[in-house]
Amino acid sequence: MDYRKMGGRVYIRIDKGEEILSTVKDVCRELHISAGTFQGIGACGEVEVATYIPDKQDFLPHVRNGMLEMISLIGNIVTDKKGELVQHAHALFSAFDEMTGHIDYLGGHLKRATVLYTAELTLDPVQGGNIWLRYDAVTGIDVWNWER
Repeated sequence: MDYRKMGGRVYIRIDKGEEILSTVKDVCRELHISAGTFQGIGACGEVEVATYIPDKQDFLPHVRNGMLEMISLIGNIVTDKKGELVQHAHALFSAFDEMTGHIDYLGGHLKRATVLYTAELTLDPVQGGNIWLRYDAVTGIDVWNWER
């Protein structure tokens, strides 16, 4: 992994074998970024995306291996009540199915993605404030909060 901060934005190259979400967290820790948004593209070899099932308040995992083009990655990183960085990301991947000759797609809440060739991301830190998480009893999930 390598990154450069230019202006208010951070440009991140993630290398073969590295996991994307943990790398974003590492860069945020190194640069003392407590909240921001990120986006990217690349090629992955193993991914896990998930679909949230509200009735179960749990995720249904979908794991895929092979040459997976990361068509789109978009997410955010914020600070939880314990002061830990937490990311929330969604991604869309495509893969050529040799048996059918069609392109398949896999998308959803990104749990993990390991780079096969490279990934290129931009990270935009929040400036002039911070974003925390708080539990929302109505939805049963953590949501953004601007006060700790």
